[in-house]
Amino acid sequence: SRFLETGDKYICFTFLQVVEQNVDPETTLLTYLRRKLGLCGTKLGCGEGGCGACTVMISKYDPFRKKILHYTANACLFPICALHHVAVTTVEGIGNTKSRLHPAQERIAKSHGSQCGFCTPGIVMSMYTLLRNKPEPKMEEIEDAFQGNLCRCTGYRPILEGYRTFAKVSVYLFFLQNGGCCGGKANGPGCCINEREDNMTMMSSSLFNPSEFQPLDPTQEPIFPPELMTQSNKQQKQLCFKGERVMWIQPTTLKELVALKSQHPNAKLVVGNTEVGIEMRLKNMLYPVIIAPAWISEMNAVQHTETGVSFGAACSLSSIEEVLRKAVAELPPYKTEVFQAVLEQLRWFAGPQIRNVAALGGNIMTASPISDLNPVLMASGSKLTLISNEGKRTITMDEKFFTGYRKTILKPEEILLSVEIPYSRKGEYFSAFKQASRREDDIAIVTCGMRVQFHEGTSQVEEIKLSYGGMAPTTVLAIKTCQKLIGRDWNEKLLQDACHLLAGEMDLSPSAPGGMVNFRRTLTLSFFFKFYLTVLQKLSKQHNGPNKLCEPIPSNYISATELFHKDPIANVQLFQEVPTGQAVEDMVGRPLMHLSAAKQACGEAVYCDDIPHYENELYLTLVTSTKAHAKILSIDASEAQTVPGFVCFVSVKDVPGSNITGIANDETVFADDMVTCVGHIIGAVLADTQEHSRRAAKAVKIRYEELKPIVTIQEAIEKQSFFKLIRKLNKGDVKKGFEESDHILEGEMYLGGQEHFYLETHCTVAVPKGEDGEMELFVSTQNLMKTQEFVANALGVPSNRIVVRVKRMGGGFGGKETRNTILSTVVAVAAFKTGCPVRCMLDRDEDMLISGGRHPFLGRYKVGFMKNGKVKSLEVSYYCNGGNSVDLSHGVMDRALLHLDNSYNIPNVSSLGVICKTNLASNTAFRGFGGPQGMMIAECWMSDLAWKCDLPPEEVRKLNLYSEGDLTHFNQKLEGFTLRRCWDECLSSSSYHARKKQIEEFNRQNRWKKRGMCIIPTKFGISFTVPFLNQAGALVHVYTDGSVLLTHGGTEMGQGLHTKMIQVASRTLGIPTSKIYISETSTNTVPNTSPTAASVSADINGMAVHNACQTILKRLEPIKQSNPKGSWEDWVSCLYLIPDLGYSFEKNEGRPFCYFSYGVACSEVEIDCLTGDHKNIRTDIVMDVGTSLNPAIDIGQIEGAFVQGLGLFTMEELRYSPEGNLYTRGPGMYKIPAFGDIPAEFYVSLLRDCPNSKAIYSSKAVGEPPLFLSASVFYAIKDAIYSARKDSGVTEPFRLDSPATPERIRNACVDIFTKMCPSAEPGTFKPWSVRV
Repeated sequence: SRFLETGDKYICFTFLQVVEQNVDPETTLLTYLRRKLGLCGTKLGCGEGGCGACTVMISKYDPFRKKILHYTANACLFPICALHHVAVTTVEGIGNTKSRLHPAQERIAKSHGSQCGFCTPGIVMSMYTLLRNKPEPKMEEIEDAFQGNLCRCTGYRPILEGYRTFAKVSVYLFFLQNGGCCGGKANGPGCCINEREDNMTMMSSSLFNPSEFQPLDPTQEPIFPPELMTQSNKQQKQLCFKGERVMWIQPTTLKELVALKSQHPNAKLVVGNTEVGIEMRLKNMLYPVIIAPAWISEMNAVQHTETGVSFGAACSLSSIEEVLRKAVAELPPYKTEVFQAVLEQLRWFAGPQIRNVAALGGNIMTASPISDLNPVLMASGSKLTLISNEGKRTITMDEKFFTGYRKTILKPEEILLSVEIPYSRKGEYFSAFKQASRREDDIAIVTCGMRVQFHEGTSQVEEIKLSYGGMAPTTVLAIKTCQKLIGRDWNEKLLQDACHLLAGEMDLSPSAPGGMVNFRRTLTLSFFFKFYLTVLQKLSKQHNGPNKLCEPIPSNYISATELFHKDPIANVQLFQEVPTGQAVEDMVGRPLMHLSAAKQACGEAVYCDDIPHYENELYLTLVTSTKAHAKILSIDASEAQTVPGFVCFVSVKDVPGSNITGIANDETVFADDMVTCVGHIIGAVLADTQEHSRRAAKAVKIRYEELKPIVTIQEAIEKQSFFKLIRKLNKGDVKKGFEESDHILEGEMYLGGQEHFYLETHCTVAVPKGEDGEMELFVSTQNLMKTQEFVANALGVPSNRIVVRVKRMGGGFGGKETRNTILSTVVAVAAFKTGCPVRCMLDRDEDMLISGGRHPFLGRYKVGFMKNGKVKSLEVSYYCNGGNSVDLSHGVMDRALLHLDNSYNIPNVSSLGVICKTNLASNTAFRGFGGPQGMMIAECWMSDLAWKCDLPPEEVRKLNLYSEGDLTHFNQKLEGFTLRRCWDECLSSSSYHARKKQIEEFNRQNRWKKRGMCIIPTKFGISFTVPFLNQAGALVHVYTDGSVLLTHGGTEMGQGLHTKMIQVASRTLGIPTSKIYISETSTNTVPNTSPTAASVSADINGMAVHNACQTILKRLEPIKQSNPKGSWEDWVSCLYLIPDLGYSFEKNEGRPFCYFSYGVACSEVEIDCLTGDHKNIRTDIVMDVGTSLNPAIDIGQIEGAFVQGLGLFTMEELRYSPEGNLYTRGPGMYKIPAFGDIPAEFYVSLLRDCPNSKAIYSSKAVGEPPLFLSASVFYAIKDAIYSARKDSGVTEPFRLDSPATPERIRNACVDIFTKMCPSAEPGTFKPWSVRV
């Protein structure tokens, strides 16, 4: 094809004008910002538009609407070619710590909304863009602006809390509406008014002071560059950019476009790149010609016609939303039934960053079987106008439009020009429904559009169209069902027939892709039932005269027709104020802001991949196994060598030292003749850029001889594939216990695993020093010592030649405690081989595939108990899926067994812990480390037992709680046992009994919505289960100007550890915190550090810092006396070990834990029995954290852990094929909680007056203990399901495995619809996914 003239490329970044000549169409804006311009504030979180870490603001003059538009977009998908004449604002452009922070940056920092800080720049940019468009937004608008942003640390509440100060209505009124801390029951035991007089401890609820915030001044924002205004009025000329593999053509007229498409019939038309970008990156597709129709006026036009509204195919979804909103507001309701349905689908369609750039035409032409809009367009009979060099034609979108998976009726040279969405008529009703794993920003499981037209003035069906997505390889119409319903009356009989017909027509093979077959089939019926009720309700409203057309809808059914609405959020956090008389500069116990929060909010905080590039740096991409268990026959890298920029291929023969690695020496640096999981590292490719190394890695060809894999716990038990150490922990006489019991219950429960989903994936930069095998590594790790040791072993040098440094991590949660070493050793070997610095930051899909997660558990139990609910005896076996190597699985299983009691006193216990060896990536540490799995199974039998005794669960739980001085099942005496105080306080502050009555009343009045509530205690042992890890060091440098440089063995991953350590040093030395600085953690300052894990980092490093400071003070004593005004200078290093810890499983004696952290949570949920959706209405947490070192950080940890647990128990589901291949490799398929998933009312209070003698300044560990409290949500859901089953006449107990996804909830609420969709017999088919 002719090479068209390349115009100059003109983009305007804030304060930077960039004219770029040679542009590769495959370059994204994110790559350009970070590599070319060195602006590293914008982060890469997932590369698929699913996490919002790369959010930037795009500003451009819209010649069609004659105004300047500001909108957010995902830089990771935005093609650099689409930026001609556009201004881009990044987080660095709106404020910085040197001059001034923008209010959007200042408020998130001061309200403690930034922990690890990796997602902060994206959240700041979403807020900033909203403020540019609406300086005084409503609270709902603020919440909606964050639909496309994820955060893994904070639990979202502090972010919303800080940003609600921008909202129009100040929400400081809610305290009064809710009646303060005790719901207005003044003088109750939990009332905060009472505390003040009799008790000297003041409780405070303000973690930050909004009056300190600088006001937002919209006039101070940077203006839109005037050059770009004048440019856009000139006649544009056609642009063409040619890269290594792709040509990008941007025509300016429809005529040019049509000609180009006939010349390149296979070219893709791209507007937002939100589909093609993902296909090219994740699905290995290549489209050599891309045509961008964004400038063509006909493709952007909006026209109101006689029959509806016509949209150009390049209109963005956001602009369609705006037009339809206006139409709905101005037109009579009967005309806008379809518009309202489109708006309802768009409301939950991806996130704003995607809706702002994604085009309507792209959505139709992608022809995705689960598109949210296509069923609506199909059921409404929308008209599509097509154009080619042969002219125009208009077709109706019907069952013939989609011809196969992702194929349409269009000829290759045809272009979709516009789409007309019709007005509805009188007597016509329309609804659209969608069900996904998470409400915000999620792809549908099943989606539908439903339309019915009645003969005028009757309830007789004239025409009906039911269209479904997610039920076939294309969007389908239920044609047979619709034909049989024509002419029928809209009544109960029609409903029954329709459901039977639909169940037959919308059938799915039991091994259909996507799985969840029963759930999807049931949803098609549930959706029709919702539609039936909605139409019935509208009919009875319109014809409420004497001649009733149809029976009215039963009152307890009404809630089934309500569309989802968000409740306004309300929260209170209570903590104890510092004692009166504490010195002002003593910061211990005060809510000090996270020390790098301001840097994080400005994008100035440096993470591993933000380190500037070295001169001759190479980029590494891993080559991993695609088989779960196989012999490697051959590796052929010859094709990779032809990729431009290729340097070399590294594999097992390049390892200079030992290829054996891993905690138990049972892993390899590179696979040697055998792979044992999908994602097993076989080799790595080095090239000059990340794009080239990616391409080369994909070109490496590997031949395998496949062997039979073991994937699930079940298979491992059948084949006896276990790691050899099998733990037993016994106490008392179990047999006798069972004989004395009134009842015996047996059961089992399965808990799924969990992906860490830290926002920053694994990253390592290795820099060889060229002398004596020295090497410096910058690693995102929690465990410097093991990283150093494993690298030294692989390189065959002593540890003293290797320095590992970490400044901060973008989240860790245990995933960087050992698994980062699989990447670090490979990068180090590559750097050793080439002698060049080597960098690798994993893509999200690689990270999820190779790094392992939380161990899935299967628990089998037999419990004996008395009629009153008192537990006598327990026999339990735990099986966990360890993956292909030992890693930390033994420690995880030990902790599970030590927590099998949760908080309950069980006189006789016999337990077994088995770790299954399977062909999955090795599972590893994850916040809670086996504790939550052990306790979850305890709560499972506890809830069954309460059901069996027919007693209120909270009474049975309280009856079995430990008391002060009791011995646990591992014979440790409980001292300072505050759990009962937490329990009573939580019951009263949550008004448990009053609300329980309200819930019963609600459930009586609603058949298809149910509420449930549950209160759950937790006791979490604090210390590493391996004694020698409970140690730490600290190094304090005091400089002559009086400033102090502090280094300790802990790493900062957002949990505020550095902030707390500075508070400790400040109190010990008696100097203000501003004089103390922590730069980073590194192996050459504090050697032999424990991993930052097990929640004990503040305890052990705090003591080490305290001791080091004490030593300094001692040395200063004589100098101070001789010269009271002298300056001080010295340095010291010392070690702190937690005294007398050690436990033996064989003898069942010793002290495994230093002390325990306690907490209680009460949660209320509402489920939709028809779709399996649930919403978290309210949670109250009371937590004992001793005397808090920093209440802001501690409350942040409690909320963050709780929301992470919410994900574990209700949403996050890892899905594997029967061959052991992971399907869920990114935020598209794997759903962590989003802003809208947290409880609408979220109350956290720290227990007062409970100092802990065992740790620094009487504080307690807080990282892991609260995670398990979210089990209260899981059991509240189970409580609600019991109520739904009772209405269907089913009363026997049922098994609910974790996570309680919409699928599991819906399938457990048995009713007429589930009975119409019976399951296929297991064993008669091959499922799409298996439970590992």
